[in-house]
Amino acid sequence: MIIEKPINENSPITIKTTGGDEIVARFVSEDESTITVLKPLALMSTQQGMGLAPFAFTVPLDAKLTLYKSAIVFVAKTEEQMASQYMNSTSTVVTAPPGQSFKI
Repeated sequence: MIIEKPINENSPITIKTTGGDEIVARFVSEDESTITVLKPLALMSTQQGMGLAPFAFTVPLDAKLTLYKSAIVFVAKTEEQMASQYMNSTSTVVTAPPGQSFKI
């Protein structure tokens, strides 16, 4: 039996919906029938490869959404490279590339 650590609040997660959407978002909480996420972005294919776009175009980008588990196929921790891209896209903090630093 594989036992995984629980997902920490604000960690990037990937959600696959029964409608086929793949969402990357920050985990907020969950209960028996719902999961709540923050800043959801949809994974999409572009000419340059995979990219992220708003999951819902008519809600603010920093929206907190509650999704029903009955409409979810799976929830998993997001792959490291995509998680980094997502966090950079949704964070107001700018980080230096590996091996570099900024002087203030």
